[in-house]
Amino acid sequence: MASTEPDPDRGRPLLIRFALFASIFLIAVVAGYFLLRGDDHLPVFHPAQLDPRLVDPAVRRTEGEHRISDFNLVDQSGDTLRLADLEGRIVVADFFFTTCATICPKMSMQMARVQEAFREEPRVVLLSHSVTPEMDSVPVLAEYAARHGALNDRWHFLTGDRRQIYALARRSYFAALDQGDGGPDDFVHTENFVLVDPQHRIRGFYDGTSAADVDRLIADLRTLLAETP
Repeated sequence: MASTEPDPDRGRPLLIRFALFASIFLIAVVAGYFLLRGDDHLPVFHPAQLDPRLVDPAVRRTEGEHRISDFNLVDQSGDTLRLADLEGRIVVADFFFTTCATICPKMSMQMARVQEAFREEPRVVLLSHSVTPEMDSVPVLAEYAARHGALNDRWHFLTGDRRQIYALARRSYFAALDQGDGGPDDFVHTENFVLVDPQHRIRGFYDGTSAADVDRLIADLRTLLAETP
């Protein structure tokens, strides 16, 4: 006579299949989450990764990590500023001139937004380099800085040697598409904001005339601050 007791082995294949399906589903959900979330770390930009038009021919084939070059410029307070003075700080840099009536007022307004967003964060410093240093003297920059509400220890408007500033734009920050030698007939006119970490590496490029892109810069600054001791 056949047993009427239930066979405990009969349901095992179904349970195994269910457990396998559940495991695959869970793995897919977790993988999907991380794919959609993306990488929270900002990239580090090097010359070979950029539009060649942005990179001065002198540094296109440079190997190893790219870092901002040293400089010696003067700000709106008449103080000398060097790369060493930015130790441990995150930099947002741009290039402008005080008599510009097109993109520069928009850029300065957006840079003021960045300053306000990080008003209480001493690790963030803003550098606005004049591309007409022969006209943008210390008093002229001081008036321009005051007009835009700049905090002198946080937002530096820089003047000095023209060739040095133009070399910074093209060989350090990769901020300008055009090429030149920084001479009297050369001119840089760019809307780029450049984000630089405390190791002096480039971490982002942004359109300084776009509120939406500067919102992205502000978010990236917060990300960079979170990963900076």
